Amino acid sequence: MVFCCCCCCSWGPGGYAACFRRCKAHFLLDGIEDVAESAGEPQRPPLSLAKSLACLTEESTVAAQRQRKPLSRMERKRLAELRIKKRVKAQYLNGKFHDLMANVVASTDTLEDAYDIVRLNSNIDLSSVKDDVCFATLAEQLRTGEFDVRANVYAVVAKRREGGRLVLPRLNLKIIQEAVRVVLEVVYRPHFSKISHGCRSGRGHQSALRFISNEIGVPDWCFTIPMHKEVDRNVLSKIICLIQERIDDNQLVTFMQHMFDAEVINLVFGGFPKGHGLPQEGVLAPILMNIYLDSFDHEVFRICMRHEGLGSEAADVSDNQESNLRHWFRSQISGLKDREENSDNQTDCPLKTKLYACRYMDEIFVAVVGSRDVAEDIKSEMITYLRKTLFLEVDDRFYLMPVRSNSRGLQFAGSMVRVTTKESAALKAVHKLKEKVHLFASQKQEIWDAMNLRLGKKWLAYGLRRVKESEIKSLGLSTPLLDHIAQFRKEGMKTDHWFKTLLKVWMQDISAKREADESILLSKYIAEPALPQDLKDAFNNFQKQAKDYISSETAATEALLSSLKNKESAITCTDGAVIKIHAPISYIHKCLNRYGLINLEGFPKHVSTLVLQDDELIISWFAGIIQRWMRWFSEVDNFKELKLVLVECVRKSCIRTLSAKYRMYEKITEKRFELDDYGIPMVEDFEAIMAPLESSLLVCTDEALMYGISSSGLFVLTLSRVRVPSRQFNCFVMGCQSASPSMYVLHVKERQRFPGLRTGFSSSIHGSLDGRRVGLCTQHVKDLYLGHISLQSVDFGVLIDDSNKIP
Repeated sequence: MVFCCCCCCSWGPGGYAACFRRCKAHFLLDGIEDVAESAGEPQRPPLSLAKSLACLTEESTVAAQRQRKPLSRMERKRLAELRIKKRVKAQYLNGKFHDLMANVVASTDTLEDAYDIVRLNSNIDLSSVKDDVCFATLAEQLRTGEFDVRANVYAVVAKRREGGRLVLPRLNLKIIQEAVRVVLEVVYRPHFSKISHGCRSGRGHQSALRFISNEIGVPDWCFTIPMHKEVDRNVLSKIICLIQERIDDNQLVTFMQHMFDAEVINLVFGGFPKGHGLPQEGVLAPILMNIYLDSFDHEVFRICMRHEGLGSEAADVSDNQESNLRHWFRSQISGLKDREENSDNQTDCPLKTKLYACRYMDEIFVAVVGSRDVAEDIKSEMITYLRKTLFLEVDDRFYLMPVRSNSRGLQFAGSMVRVTTKESAALKAVHKLKEKVHLFASQKQEIWDAMNLRLGKKWLAYGLRRVKESEIKSLGLSTPLLDHIAQFRKEGMKTDHWFKTLLKVWMQDISAKREADESILLSKYIAEPALPQDLKDAFNNFQKQAKDYISSETAATEALLSSLKNKESAITCTDGAVIKIHAPISYIHKCLNRYGLINLEGFPKHVSTLVLQDDELIISWFAGIIQRWMRWFSEVDNFKELKLVLVECVRKSCIRTLSAKYRMYEKITEKRFELDDYGIPMVEDFEAIMAPLESSLLVCTDEALMYGISSSGLFVLTLSRVRVPSRQFNCFVMGCQSASPSMYVLHVKERQRFPGLRTGFSSSIHGSLDGRRVGLCTQHVKDLYLGHISLQSVDFGVLIDDSNKIP
């Protein structure tokens, strides 16, 4: 059937003539023949359903290719690892992986993918100029065993004796280490225990803290296990045995031994926090540490089964018809409701033991619900296994911490784990009223200080004006006091200089150095003495009454608190207690003082080491602190306190640093540089500016891909010298071929410590790198400041090779 658009009729073969007569008036004479010819042609058969669907698929594919966004560098890194993963799985046979070194690592494609991973870690575009690396020659050397590990390392020796010595890989060896790392992760990651949270896909620092705050509840005892051990022959032989359980490859084992002999594995238990992008943490260290401590994770499950399933009092399970072990398995299957019913029916049973454990690399957190004796037994069993089976040294000074009676908390994964008690509604109402009174009193005090400061500034302007007017004899405004002071004026001294000299003399008389700033000076010695006495008495009386109300409890409040305590004593302690994760605010203040952002009193100041750098780099340095805090502490419970530190200290210090560079007022600096565009907000704009920044930071949530980068801390680089035409260097970042416009000096502000707290700064850089000069392009200086790359991407051996080129 054919449909006619003129007369809206449909006709088959033979109905064309009638339709043509009806529609003749609508056709042009020159187009009748074309219509007749087209109507006389045989109709094309309709497309089949399969061909139609195929066309739709092709059209959607083309449209998707046009709208597809470019891949991020972490997505490209994931694709490179997936390509290596396919080659590794092809070597699986009879429960083991065979000849991975010869068939996978010593492959040109694998080495090229590993080189791309090195460049992606350095935030370098893969389409840019590459290093002069012959992958075919490198693969042949690995297959024949001719690759010399010692010739591809360099040693960095500290200038001071206590700094130590650090051996790091060159580019060729780093490429091979990246390939071996991916191979080992493909083999072992699926078999790791759920206790482990470090350097695993979908797990990391945040997941470990979420497990502690959401899954554990409130235990009776908790402790961490501080360990310290550098890899020796015993540890290496244990690691090789664990590798040989799943991998049959003698060539890989020999390569591991050669790296150990060259001291380039850089695997240390304890000593410094892991995952912070520190150069002393080797490329293979995370996966080797997880392989080595995985046996401890399984031992924790066996300890858990012994104490939870059998119970400490059970001597012989076969004597009971329904053993405690069988009861434990049934309780795990039936869920929480059945366990609560059983606990209600068996009120005379002893306290049930519950064991929780969490491990982030070499930091171990253990929580126990039960008696102190059970917790001591669990602790001693874990220490014995670490010492005798894994040959690790454990510090004996750590102790069990009673959770409910310890307000200091426990340090784990860079944060503080504390147990706090929930306040009741009545107690919250009392505290809320006091906070309102305190806020009202503080607002009145700020207004009082601002008005006094305004009066003091007017007094200064009035004094300068009177001095200038006294010099005009025609006005006749001179006074005997001004005439007497003018006798001590030096000849040729200008009026402004003379007035400043008078102010200095006045400030010496009142001992102005004892005051904190000029606002207190003008308020205390100028404005307040001139105010009426009854006004001052009324304001001071108001502030005194507000302070007394805030600092002391009234009789009604004490009665309310006592009644609340009596009610809470009838309830178990766990009903009002909860575990919270806190950022180390006090230690962050110490680091801000150490790096020059604030003084001893906590007031922000300019950072003198950044003044000589470009404006964009200065702002990026301060923005890097904020981005790290947003990335690490956005889920902690005291983030509001950290937000005040962020705005009051970091932003003001950035403004004062730029003001010191250009020697202009802070208000002009704040108007000239739009710090909000760089992610350095004010208090009122904090939520609006930080929301898109937080969403951009959470684009890649896989901490395994970002290991060593997302947790890298900030450090200080001072400008050593600018580029000299006769002495040019490329950027020291591995894989970067850009010219280095400047040389920088790396400063180590803190010694290595374990466990380390996350403060936004890199707290455990190796001492041998203190004072080390590095050449960096502007983009990679900015990337280091913002936390897009870490110090692990910097090749510190360039200066050792070209030491004769540097003065």
